[in-house]
Amino acid sequence: MGRLVPAVTRALDILELFLDGDGTLSAPDIVRRLQLPRTTVHELVTTLAARSYITPVPGQPGRYRLGVRPYQLGSRYSEQLDLAAEGQQVARSVAETCDETVHVAILEGTDVIYVAKVDSTHAVRMVSAAGRRLPAHCTSVGKMLLASLSEPELTSRIPDDADLIRMTPNSITDPAALREALVEIRARGVAVESRESNPDVSCIAAPVRDRTGQVVAALSISVPMIRWSEDRKVELEGLAAKGAAELSERLGHRSVG
Repeated sequence: MGRLVPAVTRALDILELFLDGDGTLSAPDIVRRLQLPRTTVHELVTTLAARSYITPVPGQPGRYRLGVRPYQLGSRYSEQLDLAAEGQQVARSVAETCDETVHVAILEGTDVIYVAKVDSTHAVRMVSAAGRRLPAHCTSVGKMLLASLSEPELTSRIPDDADLIRMTPNSITDPAALREALVEIRARGVAVESRESNPDVSCIAAPVRDRTGQVVAALSISVPMIRWSEDRKVELEGLAAKGAAELSERLGHRSVG
C-alpha cells in the first residue's frame, strides 16, 4: 500500500463528521472535533464547497451540510449493487443452462473484481468466489472489459512498457500482444481465455452494457479443460452473449435492430 495523503485524509475526515448529529457543521465545529488548525479547516471547507461536496445551510450563516456530489457518488455505488444483484440472477440462469461456473465481473484499474458467481454442479469445476480480484489481462472478463476502453484509457492503465503479471505459461505478458488480442475481441464481441489464469480452465466472456450503452461489466463461463472442445466453445460463446444481453437489458440497455 502506498503512502496516505494527509490533505485527502483530512478532507475525508471532515465529510465523515456529517454522518453524526443533525448533519450540519460549522468551521469551528470541525476545528474542535478534529483538532486541526483553523487555516487548514478553512481551506478544506472552501475546497469541498467549491466541488459541491458540502454546501451552505440556507438561513444559517457559517454552517454547512452535505452537497450533491456525495449523493451522486452514492447513487453510482447503488448502481453497482444493482449490478451485483441482477448479475447473480442472470448468472444462475446461465449456469442452470450449461452447468458450468458463471461469473460477472467489473474492471477496477488493471484488475477485475468478481461481483457475482454461480458454481457448476460438476465435481470438477473452477474454484473461485465473489469478491475475488485477478489481473484483467489474464482473464476473459478482463480482456473483454479492457477491449471496451478507449485507446487513451487503455494506455493510461496499461502503458506500452507495462510489466504484466504471468499467472500461467499461457498468460499474455507483452502489452503489444495484448493489444492485438483486444483488437480481435472488439471485432468478435466475445473474449476467449485459454488457461491464462488457471492452467486447467478456459473461459468465454461477453460484454454487459448499461442504459447508456457503456460496457460496465462482463459475464463469463468457465470450463475445465476435460470438458473443453471447439464445439463446446462455440456453444458457450452464444450462451455467454445471450446471458450478457439479458443482464444488459435488466440494467436498462436497449439494443438497436
